[in-house]
Amino acid sequence: MGLFLSEIWFTWYFFLILVIRWNPIYRYTFKHKLSLRYGEDLPGIDIFVCTADPVIESPIMVMNTVLSVMAYNYPTQKLSVYLSDDGGSDLTFYAMLEASKFAKIWLPFCRKFKVEPRSPQAYFHTPPLDHHHHQWQSIKKSYEEMKHRIETATELGQISEEIRREHKIFHEWDSVSSRRDHQTILQILIDGRDCEAVDIEGQPLPTLVYLAREKRPQFHHNFKARAMNALIRVSSRISNGNIILNVDCDMYSNNSDAVRDALCFFMDEEQSHNVAYVQYPQSFCNPTKNDIYGNNLSVLQEVELAGLDSNGGPFYIGTGCFHRRDTLCGKKYSQECNKPDWMSCANNTKIEESREVLEDTCKILASCTYEENTLWGKEMGLMYGCLVEDIITGYRIQCRGWRSIHFNPERKAFVGLAPTTLLQSLVQHKRWSEGHLQIFLSEYCPYLYGRKKIPLKLQLGYSLYSFWTVNCFATLYYISVPSLCLLRGIALFPKISSIWIVPFAYAFFANRAYSLGEFLWVGGTIKGWWHDQRMWVFKRTTSYLFGFTDNILRLLGFSKSAFVITAKVAEEDVSQRFEQEVMEFGVSSPMFTVLATLALLNLFSFIGGLKRVVLDMQNEVLDLFAAQIILCGFVVLINLPVYQGLFFRKDLGKMPSSVTYRSIVFALLACTIAAY
Repeated sequence: MGLFLSEIWFTWYFFLILVIRWNPIYRYTFKHKLSLRYGEDLPGIDIFVCTADPVIESPIMVMNTVLSVMAYNYPTQKLSVYLSDDGGSDLTFYAMLEASKFAKIWLPFCRKFKVEPRSPQAYFHTPPLDHHHHQWQSIKKSYEEMKHRIETATELGQISEEIRREHKIFHEWDSVSSRRDHQTILQILIDGRDCEAVDIEGQPLPTLVYLAREKRPQFHHNFKARAMNALIRVSSRISNGNIILNVDCDMYSNNSDAVRDALCFFMDEEQSHNVAYVQYPQSFCNPTKNDIYGNNLSVLQEVELAGLDSNGGPFYIGTGCFHRRDTLCGKKYSQECNKPDWMSCANNTKIEESREVLEDTCKILASCTYEENTLWGKEMGLMYGCLVEDIITGYRIQCRGWRSIHFNPERKAFVGLAPTTLLQSLVQHKRWSEGHLQIFLSEYCPYLYGRKKIPLKLQLGYSLYSFWTVNCFATLYYISVPSLCLLRGIALFPKISSIWIVPFAYAFFANRAYSLGEFLWVGGTIKGWWHDQRMWVFKRTTSYLFGFTDNILRLLGFSKSAFVITAKVAEEDVSQRFEQEVMEFGVSSPMFTVLATLALLNLFSFIGGLKRVVLDMQNEVLDLFAAQIILCGFVVLINLPVYQGLFFRKDLGKMPSSVTYRSIVFALLACTIAAY
């Protein structure tokens, strides 16, 4: 019965996958036509960069992202860049101050030599071209000096008195109690309306704004969602660009034409009237050749998002997304709506009020009390109360009649940092899966709230990810029960000599062959596919299990949702093992206990099954239990890095002794109960 129910579940889930992948759409843009038609008469773009902790999101990394988006191939007077610092750190502000100075030489250099990528850190990792070697060296020297100053301040944990005296804004931090209890700190570092805000060539610079929204202990700060909503309000007062781009602090711009690509969809005269947002896929600069933790999610990014595009549009995944401002602010789509006038809210170059007055006005918009008795977080801006605030926000936008676009250019638009340890990756997937299930179990369930608002195929698409957590039960059954039954001598599959073994064998081998072909098609390797299979098992037996459990505990009132920031900085030895594709354990975690227990359970069962075969002289055991032995052997192969971490490795990345002891006890106990 357990096998039968698991197979029914896998069949249903396969149907959902089939619906999504049935008709993918791959889009291409013609940027030259955009330039020919509109020239420089383009809408204003407001770019939001969000950071939350200067320790795990280093200020120099954040500044590389800021500089990369400031240097877009776009009229600079129509670009405005906003940094939301939810850590409220003077170190981050100091880094921003340094970046605003460096931008005066970096932007002209990028324009002159058509630099790609436009993150200084990433660009200077490539060798210079001969025709601009001298300037390359000069700019790199300036960058290294800036980087040294920022990293020195970060290591010291404070800003020098000389700099604090030079810039009065640092006195704002004198009254900061903690990162969760401080007033709004806002500074317009570069005022794009000011004719004197120019680079070394006399060209205008983009507007650059630093914001640390007000936080008080008595007010829930709602994580990234409320930070984004504060930015929406503040930017509407300063620049009010028609299009909003938001990126995570580690997702630097890798394609200077990404803005123009997105505008091809927003400004298309025939098909743009109902486009709410253009979503670029996430890409990473640090995965190893064979992507040991499956961070690239290649099939999801290349196939599933393209498939969702034909069903109503992809999800909003929280970064690398261009939005129409009015759709983020709650506007409903109507066929009677006129085509948007993209120039109506273009940046005003005339200074109407002083910078100081504008800053004081905007501080009110970022205060804790501003949203009281308003629709912010409910019908306007990003929604509150969900671990995946981006997913539910995009879903609500689509339910208001809008559609979205998935665009994956040949040159990746944004490149960031992927988790470098197994635990980071598992915790990240736990949050995603928990958030998706949270939506499904709420009033916004796709089958209820989305009914008649979005296409049925899109409802099924959302439910595919909502059921990530539920997958844990069928997977856990297949990984544990056949092994235990093998020890007990109970056959769960047809004999190997029976014709009825064919459907099981076909389902197993055909599915593996298809997934391998698909993985290679999206640019992966055979070893990368094997790592992906391993992570598929690991996520379903840990991340999704804990995500489901936490959701149930939250519904029963025993726990609250918590937002976990993925570390962007790794220790040197951890980075070295990651580059060598050695799996990182290192710390004690309940997830590792589950992984190790299941790995040992299958190892013991596999050995027990082979012992039965050896002792049997008539090959009846092999005929009866071959399928279960093969299944156990497959799980054992998947878990080879776990066995190495448990028993053979001596480095700091090995499995902790406490996890080893617990897992041995649990596995032996389970085997003993099963055998007797």
